[in-house]
This record gives sequence, structure tokens and C-alpha cells, in this order.
Amino acid sequence: MNDTIDTGGAPAADTAGAEVDWQAAATGLSCLRESINGLVMGQESVVDQVLVALLASGHVLLEGVPGLGKTLLVRALASCFGGDFRRIQFTPDLMPADVTGHAMYNMAEGRFEVRRGPVFTNLLLADEINRAPAKTQAALLEVMQEQQVTIDGESLPAPQPFMVLATQNPIEQEGTYPLPEAELDRFLLKVLIDYPSLESEQRLAAAASGGRIEQRLQQPLGGRMSLARLRTLQRQLPRVALDQQVLNYAVRLVRATRESVLLRRSAGPRASIGLLQAARAQALLQGREFVLPDDVKSMALPVMRHRVGLSPDMEIDGETPDTVLAQIIGAVEAPRL
Repeated sequence: MNDTIDTGGAPAADTAGAEVDWQAAATGLSCLRESINGLVMGQESVVDQVLVALLASGHVLLEGVPGLGKTLLVRALASCFGGDFRRIQFTPDLMPADVTGHAMYNMAEGRFEVRRGPVFTNLLLADEINRAPAKTQAALLEVMQEQQVTIDGESLPAPQPFMVLATQNPIEQEGTYPLPEAELDRFLLKVLIDYPSLESEQRLAAAASGGRIEQRLQQPLGGRMSLARLRTLQRQLPRVALDQQVLNYAVRLVRATRESVLLRRSAGPRASIGLLQAARAQALLQGREFVLPDDVKSMALPVMRHRVGLSPDMEIDGETPDTVLAQIIGAVEAPRL
């Protein structure tokens, strides 16, 4: 590798100046992944992408029909690193204060006090986020971007790490409110969760019907990672080496969406930044301390599929963002390192 970009000091040191033990990091992440896959069966690629977002300090939009284990995935993730987990069921009558919290008058003490909402957690499951109106969806904008919530003029920091996993049903659209582009852009990845294979579904049905999954969630899981260790890995992520050619490749992929007549809305600079973050996390998850072009290419679809809009002709032809993006990505030459 040459022309390596170092965005935060020596490539083998964390923010405190200590050497990074890449092997220990890879081993810990491998154990974490195995523990989650032991509960969320048949969704290995989904688990990997969610872990990528967690390492990159990003948020995930999960799309899939009901009953595919989206809530189980978040519960398993929270259990595996000892974080707090809260769930919000988004409904048409949900108010912004139900999400962020509000100031309440304490008559006994004669003063206002802040009652914190469910966003003050490590992992927040925003279930069926598109069932709430735009004003309630927008309640998440500040905390997703700035990791803080403003209540009654006071800025309150969110716990660290903080991650939103929002779900939406791709089939049932009656009574839903499409997410605005500004909010979609806050999600690092959009992950599609599909039906498991026959073998995986048989194992899942046996484990769930026998109560073994719920029992395992009530016990400390193998591969459990402390919050401090997770924050350390997140801080070390910028130390994963990134070659200039790989960086250029990521930017060229994003910019290619702006030159395509197949799209009416293209990906912006936040997609370029997110793609590099996700590629670094993917490399770390694979046990490497440097990014390959394949890391960038593998993350291009989940990073960009929710940031682009199809042209009318493509919609009429029945194309999807994934099929169109696959054409665009395939036309961009990857560097050879």
C-alpha cells in the first residue's frame, strides 16, 4: 500500500497514543458476531452490516416485512455489548416529546424539571418509523446528527455509544409517512432483511418455540464486549489505513450517481464520507488494518440505496435502486493495489 492517508495521527495508535492491537480487536469482533448470529439465525449479512454501522458510529434503517427478527437483532446487539436498549413504537399520534422528553413542572419543589425520553439510551429501536408524521420523525434529527437533545433550551448529551435502528415495512404503505430526504441522509446504511433459508428457519423455529432464544437473552452472552471497549474500537476506526486510490474510488462511485440519467436524485458528499467510514469498519470487522477496494464496493449499495431516487423511466420499467446502482457501480473501474 502506498500514499496512505492518515486522518488522525500514527496509523497504529489510538487517540490516547497507545498501540492498537488489531488482532485482539478482530478476535473480539469475531466473538461478538458469532454470539449475535447464534440468536439471529440466517441473517449473517444483515448482522455484519449492523456491526459495520455500530463501529462507524452510524445509524441503520432496517427494511423488511414483519416477523424477520428486527427487534431480536437489536436486543441481541444490546445484550452483546452491555448497552441499554429502548424501543419506540411509532404511531400517527406519537408526539415529538414522547421521543425526546419534555420539561415538567414539579409542584412540590416549585420548579420545572426535565423528564428524559427514550432516546437517552445506547441502542434505540424506532419501530415502524414511517408510521409517525414528519414532525415526530424530525424529533430524531438532532440526536442522530449531533448526539444531543435540546429540551427547554438545555442541550443534553446522549449516552455514548448511541445508535438508532429504525424499521419500516416495504409492503404496507397505507397510513404511512415517507421519510424526508434530510432524515434518510442521517442513516449511514439502509439494510434489507429478507426471509432466511430453509435450514436457518428450521433452526430458528426450533430455538424460538422451545424458549431457548429468550433464555439466552436473559443470560450473559459469550463474546460480550464492554461499552468502554466498544468506544475504543470506534475511536480507533480512523487509524485503519486508507490508500489514496481507494479514497478516490469511493468518491468516484458516489459522483457517478450524479452523472447518471437513470437517477433523478443523486448521492451527496455525506455518502462519500459514509462510504469511507463503512469501508473502514468493514475492514476492521474482517480483521484487517487497511481498506481494500472490495470493502468500498461491498458497502456502496447499503450506503447509497436510500440516498438516490430513480428517474420516472426507471420506475415505469420496474427497476429498483439496487439494480440501477449495481449498473452504476459496475461501470466504475476499481483500483488495483
